[in-house]
Amino acid sequence: MEEKFWKDHCMLLNKDEENELEIFGYKTQGYRKALCITGYILSCGALLLLFYWKPEWDMWANCIPCSLEEADIVLLRTTDEFQRYTRKKVTWIDLSALALPDGSTSECPLVADKDSVINRAVKKPQLKVRCIQVQKIRYIWDFSVKQFKKVGSLEDSNTCHSIHHKFGAGLTREDQKIRQLVCGPNAIEVEIRPIWKLLFKEILNPFYVFQAFTLTLWLCQGYIEYSVAIIILSIISVGLTVYDLRQQSTKLHDLVEEHNKVQVTVCMKSEGCKELESRYLVPGDVFLLDGKKLSLPCDAVLIDGSCVVNEGMLTGESIPVTKTPLPLTESPMPWKTHSMEDYRRHVLFCGTEVIQTKPTGRRPVRAVVLQTGFNTAKGDLVRSILYPKPMNFQLYRDAFKFIIGLSTIGVLGLIYTVCVFTYHQPVAEVVAMALLLLTVAVPPAIPAALTTGTVYAQRRLKKKKIFCITPQRINICGQINLVCFDKTGTLTEDGLDLWGVLPSEGGWFQKIHKFPSSTPLPWGPVCGVMASCHSLVVLDKKIQGDPLDLKMFEGTHWVTHVCRGNPFSPGIAILHQFPFSSGLQRMSVVSQKIGEEQYDLYMKGAPEIVSSLCRQETVPADFLKELKMYTSQGFRVIALAHKVLSLGKDVDVSDLEREEAESELVFLGLLVMENRLKQETKPVLQELAAARIRSVMVTGDNLQTAVTVARSAEMIPKASKVIIIEASEPEGSAPASIAWQLAEDSKASTAAAPVCAAGEVAVGCSYHFAMNGKSYQVLVKHFYSLLPKILVNATVFARMSPGQKSSLVEELQKLNYYVGMCGDGANDCGVCRSKSAAFLKFYLFKPKAHYGEIREGRAALVSSFAVVKYLTLYGLIQFVGTALLFWQLQIFGNHQYLIQDVVITLLVCLTMSLTEAYPKLAPYRPPGQLISPPLLLSVVLNVCFTVTMQTCGFLLVKQQPWYVWKLAHFACLHNAKKTPHVPDTVLSYEDTTLWPLTTINCIIVAFVFSKGKPFRKPIYTNYVFSVLLALQLAVCLFLFFADFDAVYSGMQVSSNKTCIFSMATDVLLQNKHLWMLIKACFGYQSKSQYRKWQRMLQRDPNWPPVNTKDFAAKRMAEVYVNPSYEQGD
Repeated sequence: MEEKFWKDHCMLLNKDEENELEIFGYKTQGYRKALCITGYILSCGALLLLFYWKPEWDMWANCIPCSLEEADIVLLRTTDEFQRYTRKKVTWIDLSALALPDGSTSECPLVADKDSVINRAVKKPQLKVRCIQVQKIRYIWDFSVKQFKKVGSLEDSNTCHSIHHKFGAGLTREDQKIRQLVCGPNAIEVEIRPIWKLLFKEILNPFYVFQAFTLTLWLCQGYIEYSVAIIILSIISVGLTVYDLRQQSTKLHDLVEEHNKVQVTVCMKSEGCKELESRYLVPGDVFLLDGKKLSLPCDAVLIDGSCVVNEGMLTGESIPVTKTPLPLTESPMPWKTHSMEDYRRHVLFCGTEVIQTKPTGRRPVRAVVLQTGFNTAKGDLVRSILYPKPMNFQLYRDAFKFIIGLSTIGVLGLIYTVCVFTYHQPVAEVVAMALLLLTVAVPPAIPAALTTGTVYAQRRLKKKKIFCITPQRINICGQINLVCFDKTGTLTEDGLDLWGVLPSEGGWFQKIHKFPSSTPLPWGPVCGVMASCHSLVVLDKKIQGDPLDLKMFEGTHWVTHVCRGNPFSPGIAILHQFPFSSGLQRMSVVSQKIGEEQYDLYMKGAPEIVSSLCRQETVPADFLKELKMYTSQGFRVIALAHKVLSLGKDVDVSDLEREEAESELVFLGLLVMENRLKQETKPVLQELAAARIRSVMVTGDNLQTAVTVARSAEMIPKASKVIIIEASEPEGSAPASIAWQLAEDSKASTAAAPVCAAGEVAVGCSYHFAMNGKSYQVLVKHFYSLLPKILVNATVFARMSPGQKSSLVEELQKLNYYVGMCGDGANDCGVCRSKSAAFLKFYLFKPKAHYGEIREGRAALVSSFAVVKYLTLYGLIQFVGTALLFWQLQIFGNHQYLIQDVVITLLVCLTMSLTEAYPKLAPYRPPGQLISPPLLLSVVLNVCFTVTMQTCGFLLVKQQPWYVWKLAHFACLHNAKKTPHVPDTVLSYEDTTLWPLTTINCIIVAFVFSKGKPFRKPIYTNYVFSVLLALQLAVCLFLFFADFDAVYSGMQVSSNKTCIFSMATDVLLQNKHLWMLIKACFGYQSKSQYRKWQRMLQRDPNWPPVNTKDFAAKRMAEVYVNPSYEQGD
């Protein structure tokens, strides 16, 4: 019974998706709500504030659990590591007001599509639909499966045939009205949040609440000047934050609002076509594309005609993309599954711009609406801005632990204060003093100070034209120890140069035709494929498209207007295109020579793929030899093929099946393209290698080409061996196999080389693994136990699809690598879905920019650590001094606190992080954790010294012959309030002794913790900070040594030893070599998974295997499916 209740009470929303949520049903109880309201009043709103921070507690207090079907309110919890809670009300959509057809209240379906979730969500005969709205997405209750289902999209279960036949003629008016009401408007509406809402959300942050409590306490104790200063700073901070949030909200609203009111032509069943505002579009609507430029207001699937779209909004590249219609086939598979990775070629994404259309025959270009509103690609992008994912950084977790530790010390101080003051002061005074010492121990500025280093680093990066949309990730850049590089356009130049074409005829390669050449390429199939097999388009009288296609076309010396103007010149009409797919690794076109009836199919693509689709007698016997010769020189090689199609006169070429058309081709030859390394590639890779940051190439190009480029860039040293891994899927009764083959250029020495030492990375290894995407896929599925052994020394991954790139990154993260990705925004966009916060994405096209990010990341990380250490010691220095004075029933003066808190600490926190990154990467990373032995020992030893120094000063002043306990029984506090003529620094001899010691100690600690090299420039390069420290020290020494009054004689205490001790302590504890020696003495070894594998392989005499072949123990002994790979692009 209990199990059934729990099943009905809790279930998953968006199962197995990135935004997966747990949903719990609750029902509001009147008496519980009344009790909670009473609690709000009695606690003066404290309980309400607690429930605001903890919505799950609010639900548990106000409601009782029930099944989701009965719930009037639901609790949502994320399934990630953060377990964040939100609450949502269940509302009803009333459909009874619509003019529905007869039988709507019976068992007849309400909308024509019987598979639609809307039919299963209507409660009859009331005609109502239960729904919730989560992060702008609407979910309706499906009574048949008793679950909330997303609405606003066509069902993914639709086949190609059903999309054409169910929705090809358009929706009826009744269907459209129902869908409009249930799905909501097709608009991406971003509310400009009112200032009062932003203000309340900001000031109800726990940090500001704690600060408000602290300020209230300080004001009650008479610390007016300091409290007012903090209040002013807090108001400025809150004001700037609210202003920034308001500006962002306004900009985002303005950005999306203009696309919510687009006029489209909608086709309706039995009513023809009519103009309609795009906000009234619903999933299943059919609209026309009339050739005018149009910013798409929804996601749609093309069913008739083709069009050219600018998808720069999605990919960052303004290269035109050709969209083709969804094929009309009888396949029972869902349309996305049938189309595989090519399904995107049929989809028009919201926010992208249609710049050209091409009707098929007499039929206009038509598309069926797939998704509307926030369900679209653009809506998803906007939602990611409105609801960013929290990032679980170790730094912030450790900072929170520091605050907990300081709070514990503060509680001990509170107990100490109560014990000291109980017999001398009234209860109210005792409570006030106890809370005061508690707040002294916990500097409220720690969370805010953590962001200063990141903000300054972001500003420096912005000046270098490097932009970061998630500033918190900059700190994590400091921990990167592996960078994955794309090849083309990242390590090599953006453009490709046409080097030559190697034609083939009769199964033999002919003489190579080099470019540029004075002799034009003769007319023939090779010229035909180069002139037609591309995705180029003419826009504004200019040919635009992929740079590779453009170079290939220019090599033919064809000019479009010449062909049109001269009927005797050969010309080709491109009738249909099978677009390029990263999964298929090829593209082809169906064309027709002008003035002839023959249809031709031309293909270009990866040589291995194209040759497998050709008739084997047309493929030269030395094909592999020639291919290897060019790829080993670093050339990019593309194979060309041709086929004469046997079609009738009036055939519709758009109905051709790709698999059937792309078979039994004639091999035409190889197109050889040159791709040079960028000038900065080799120096950057050398810098990364010197810093012991591993470099890995992940590309879609040929394996041999990738290995050659890796050697040219010195990613693989010349003396190192390359072992090619070739893995094969099971065939018949034979299990999956894996072969280890030494590359041709590595066969000078076939002996297996020793593995890297534990302290090295793959750059210094004497062997490197290389493999293609197909082999990687087999490894993941059938040899998963071998994968970690291979990944710790794998350097080249070729022919990798976007999904395989995502899978690779996740596998590297499992080995505890901090992975960065440097590539282009289009080919590597699949990697964007990586869920781990440790994975950094840089789509910069320049390795140098990535190198700069790592330097700034290290500097920001060290700065953040320095600020946390400083604030921790500052709080503890004040805590010790205040505790010693409390023993005498005394306290520091208002102005003394003001100088320490504002003039010194606040300015130090704002300027300490201004120190720029060191120009050269150190061969080791900064500590990645605050809770680490060097940092903890640094703080602990400095605290011990502070306690010793202040205690000695406190006791020594009592031994002086002129010492008088002149402010007994806490008269100091009252005199400070009532006698303003008394100097602020003159409260007692103990105070006069301890205040200079604590103040100078704070300045010295700030100097010591602002260490420069090896991660930051020297402190003197931070002019503002250096001058500020010098001024602060000069003023304090002046007050310390000046003889304005006899009271200052108590300040004659030398502080030189303090600086010497602090500097010696920090220099020793931050010495990397010292800690390496200590670790070696105690036998400490890194716990990172990749380090463990490196140590294990170092002891394995049989690793790596060379020139051998292994088989899986069982054909399907272990099948590992990586979700990122399966999702693929």
